[in-house]
Amino acid sequence: MAEKKVIVVVGATGAQGGGLVRAILADPAAGFAARALTRNVDSERARQLASMGAEVTQADLDDPESLRRAFEGAYGAFCITNFWEHFSPEKELAQAEAMAKAAHETGLKHVIWSTLEDTRRWISLDDDRMPTLMGHYKVPHFDAKGEADDVFRKHAVPTTFLLTSFYWDNLIHLGMGPKKDPEGRVSFTLPMGGKKLPGIAAKDIGGCAFGIFKAGSQYIGKTLGIAGEHLTGQEMAQALSKTLNREIHFNDVSPSVYRSFGFPGADDLGNMFQFKSEFSEVFVGNRNLEESRRLNPQLQTFAEWLKENASRIQLDPE
Repeated sequence: MAEKKVIVVVGATGAQGGGLVRAILADPAAGFAARALTRNVDSERARQLASMGAEVTQADLDDPESLRRAFEGAYGAFCITNFWEHFSPEKELAQAEAMAKAAHETGLKHVIWSTLEDTRRWISLDDDRMPTLMGHYKVPHFDAKGEADDVFRKHAVPTTFLLTSFYWDNLIHLGMGPKKDPEGRVSFTLPMGGKKLPGIAAKDIGGCAFGIFKAGSQYIGKTLGIAGEHLTGQEMAQALSKTLNREIHFNDVSPSVYRSFGFPGADDLGNMFQFKSEFSEVFVGNRNLEESRRLNPQLQTFAEWLKENASRIQLDPE
């Protein structure tokens, strides 16, 4: 029996990486094994992955030597950073550099870099349609990832650049779900101006990434965008109403109003939604639904995701 190709999964206890680990373990006949990287191998999530059959390995994105050791002997890697943990684009760039260098030094055959558009390609820093943030960025959690694409190219890493989409799971975890408005109605707020928002179940990103690895060299050197559905805010509110069995109003605010909400990262997210709205043709066009489903036949629609997760969406009390 041929030896399995080891995929190193950065962020294995998170949404994207965890989805990939589970996809690999669910398909043993595909010939891949999962090496799950985590800073804490004794965490509950890490122990759960180990019990499922993953090789759990300690590594830290801020420790380049630990990454090199973790990548040693592997076939490929799924690389990701978490801006919302530290709110530092510069840290994301340094972590991407460390992963790319480790991938090059250990001779990995295929890396997937979970990335996003560098919005400064479309809206320059001196463009006053949206504020410049942190001195160098329009959408910091997008721009640093997009800028880091060139880090993987610089180190000649055989890379697939995977453009992800809005997590529907944000309706559970980031307070983006329906809320009581001042009039007492339950409202769902998105500053999308009627444009479609590509969205996806976070765990399905891992399934799509596994499809890319299974395709071999087909996607190396290419940029590929994935989504489960493209929906307007109104369409999402209607789906929420149907599944939650109560009327959910859509609250279409402007990006400037959204930026003024004041929660950590509100300015970044307000700029993000403005970019997605004003450059909808590009953003939606980069995320092909048919190709996403070819990579991951189990890809969920928003209605399917809601049916599975409705009980986890906390509505404000009556």
